Amino acid sequence: MKVQGDWFDAAPSQTVLAMLGLEGYSAYFVGGCVRNALLGHPVSDIDIATDALPDTVIRVAEAAGHRAVPTGIEHGTVTVVVDDKPHEVTTFRKDFATDGRRATVVFSTDVAEDARRRDFTMNALYADATGQVIDPLGGIGDLESRRVRFIEDAPTRIREDYLRILRFFRFHAWFGDPEGGLDPDGLAACAELADGMSRLSKERVGAEMLKLLAAPDPAPSVAAMQSAGVLAQVLPGSDDRLLAPLVHLEGERTKVCLRRLAILGGEDVAENLRLSKSDKKQLDLLRDQMGHIRSALELGYLYGVETGLDILLLRGAMSGIALTDKDMDDLKRGSQTSFPIASADLMPEFEGPALGRKLKELEQKWIDSSFQLTKSDLLS
Repeated sequence: MKVQGDWFDAAPSQTVLAMLGLEGYSAYFVGGCVRNALLGHPVSDIDIATDALPDTVIRVAEAAGHRAVPTGIEHGTVTVVVDDKPHEVTTFRKDFATDGRRATVVFSTDVAEDARRRDFTMNALYADATGQVIDPLGGIGDLESRRVRFIEDAPTRIREDYLRILRFFRFHAWFGDPEGGLDPDGLAACAELADGMSRLSKERVGAEMLKLLAAPDPAPSVAAMQSAGVLAQVLPGSDDRLLAPLVHLEGERTKVCLRRLAILGGEDVAENLRLSKSDKKQLDLLRDQMGHIRSALELGYLYGVETGLDILLLRGAMSGIALTDKDMDDLKRGSQTSFPIASADLMPEFEGPALGRKLKELEQKWIDSSFQLTKSDLLS
């Protein structure tokens, strides 16, 4: 089996492997780029594994005229930049000690040892400069059957880094077989060790949850999280039951993870996931408005098409009523409409707080009329 693709054939990627090979070192593409290429998914980040030590990688890269940045040198990672394209080059490693959040590693010269310290078999696939896949742990079979399976002993892999619990559900959402369900051994281990996620930083948990919710259909994975007790650890008070209806209503529309997060509910969501200020503001707006009754016209006017669509989809999931073409037309019309009254139209009769109140009163009358009242109507 061989990988192929523009990323693989590109001169910068081949250059990194070639410069290490010419010095007598082994070097392979590894992980997500190999997995995605075999699945026909887009490849973004390019990771390379090698038996060359980090200092050697830096020396070889600089001798070849390329920039080498020690981005994670304590863990064996050097970013080699060729023609402005970054490649993370990491020395073969094996875990020496872990605390459930981070690992102390020692370097290795054995690709099989490097494979064993990874999380899932589908991520322990390597490809040489010809594209030939090296599969030390039987990951190709799991990849072909779309089975997300922990390497060797699932509880051991999880205890090395409890974030792997969330990664298990996220990878199933993106790459797993929706008909086949989740790997039972992995699911049982996640349920057993869910309490260990309390050791994780909220930033890491939040980033992983948003990646999961951005999947084409995260509903089966999130339902499994709920049944395993994992969702309650991450989002206390949340409920997954409306997520599947929301995904169904979305259809081919853009997948918005904050919209999906809003339908899950929960307590102190922004804090528990360490959302950015802008994401928190948007989530609060969606959660507030999904329970209000505003027309599509008004939503478009107040919040624009994208946010208005989010709110309508959330309401649709709650009510079981799909959006209509008229809803979409009203959203667009509302977003393109301007309130015909300005402050100057009401002065000097109204000033200060009274002016603000009068403007709001007239704006609401105008909205309630479906934007039919003219400026003369409102001022008369």
